[in-house]
Amino acid sequence: MSTLEEYLIELRMIQARRRPQGISPTVTYPAGEITIPGHISHWADVAPDCAALVFEGRRYSYADLDDAHRRLAGWMAARGVGRGDRVAVYLGNSAEFVIAFLAILRLGAVHVPVNPMFAAAELTHELRDSEPALVITSTELRRTFDKVLGRLESAPGVLDVDTAWDDALAHAPYRADDGDLDGLAALNYTGGTTGLPKGCRHSQRHMLYTAASTATATGCSTGPAFTSLCFLPIFWIAGEGLGILLPFVLGGTSVILARWNAEAVLDAVETHRVSVLVGTVENYLELMARNDIGGRDLSSLTDPQAVSFVRKLTPAVRGEWARLTNSTGVLRECAFGMTETHTFDAVPYGFAAGDEDLLAEPVFTGLPVPGTDIAVVGFGTDTPLPLGEVGEIIVRSPAVTDGYWRNPEATAEQLVDGWLHTGDSGRFDEQGFLHYLGRRKEMIKVKGMSVFPAEIEMLLAQHPSVRSVAVVPVDDPDSGQRPVAFVMALEDADLTEDDLVEWSRNNMAVYKVPLVRIVTSLPMTATGKVRKQELVADAAPGSTGSPAR
Repeated sequence: MSTLEEYLIELRMIQARRRPQGISPTVTYPAGEITIPGHISHWADVAPDCAALVFEGRRYSYADLDDAHRRLAGWMAARGVGRGDRVAVYLGNSAEFVIAFLAILRLGAVHVPVNPMFAAAELTHELRDSEPALVITSTELRRTFDKVLGRLESAPGVLDVDTAWDDALAHAPYRADDGDLDGLAALNYTGGTTGLPKGCRHSQRHMLYTAASTATATGCSTGPAFTSLCFLPIFWIAGEGLGILLPFVLGGTSVILARWNAEAVLDAVETHRVSVLVGTVENYLELMARNDIGGRDLSSLTDPQAVSFVRKLTPAVRGEWARLTNSTGVLRECAFGMTETHTFDAVPYGFAAGDEDLLAEPVFTGLPVPGTDIAVVGFGTDTPLPLGEVGEIIVRSPAVTDGYWRNPEATAEQLVDGWLHTGDSGRFDEQGFLHYLGRRKEMIKVKGMSVFPAEIEMLLAQHPSVRSVAVVPVDDPDSGQRPVAFVMALEDADLTEDDLVEWSRNNMAVYKVPLVRIVTSLPMTATGKVRKQELVADAAPGSTGSPAR
């Protein structure tokens, strides 16, 4: 058995043969390895009038954005905020969020993005855990914030952007850059699927590498040719990458929307010549259902990316997008990643010819981005497994978290010798492509055979009448466990549970054939993922459904 380093040498050689033509194996940093606010100042010197940020009709050039975030940093410094202090940004998508992010990093303080959809108990936990010196919020969200003040150890300062923003930006600009590439710069809280959310410690180097490696792996242009459109929540680390880090590191333009709106998205793509867009498959389907889609100018859209949370990207969806639009890019899946790795660890970019990516055994995630190592090992070990064998996905990169904030036990469990043990199941195929199979805890054992929910979901998504699907386990006295598929059918589809069971028998191994429940909706999280824990109760014995015999 080879050592982990020997395994990686061989794996990298295999992967190099399939790396898309023109994609560098090493990361390129367009403005050098400088802080994120330093990038704003750099581009303000190089191209001061270039659009940096557009939000609700307001355009900030790089010169404008450099001045605005320096002034906010000056205001914050005058109130005692400095290196290492946590600053909670409790806002929705907005220009104020972006300016606050940059100001915090310029001071060497710690950005704590807070979900604006939080209710009191959730907000209490995150503020208690991070202990911010300052909370930046809005009048509307302050109503919830005020409810939790009495539950905190000490009351932080507050900046209400609706009433005090102009005064803050009237302050003299902060001239220094106290940010440290390797110092603590952000606490990005995980979703808390295994307990209360944990704060992932991230540095500005993590942020910079995420943007630069993703751009390198996907052949992104620098300067004004790169324009991203982001309606994903930017408190979310994926939204931060798309709406803040990528455009600012590349010297491009970030167009941010407060929320998803199909007409606003099309208008923005046309008006600002957007090149990169990320949305759920449902978002693209809504765009394609519009009567005016064929008359819209989407020719600038060179990289439309999809996220398959519920509806899955299929060759049919990709083909329909190409038929209905004049987008110059092929609709593809976005990336494999997680909060702990600052997202974007592997991308399927460059493998859409002949639908290779979508027809591969689910779930195809492509190749690691340059500078990132991914291995598949035996669970609880660092022993690499041969290509084709299923094990735990572990990740090593310049963006892996330094650990969990004030949680050494969780840090020791998941970070071992520089490798993040993800808890995800996966395998490498013979060409070195990574296939993600889901969380280990979600794996279903049917008569000793391993069944992965993500695989069944992707297979069922190929049925022409299936709109979306989520798979969970149920205990079974004969087989140990069985998969249960909760399926939403397309409108007007004449689809029964028995139909899907029969289709499954004809399209997958017998031990994978699920019980089927046809439902009208699926429980969702605020970020568009299925709440599978709620489905587990509905899948329990005694509920109705068609057995897969």
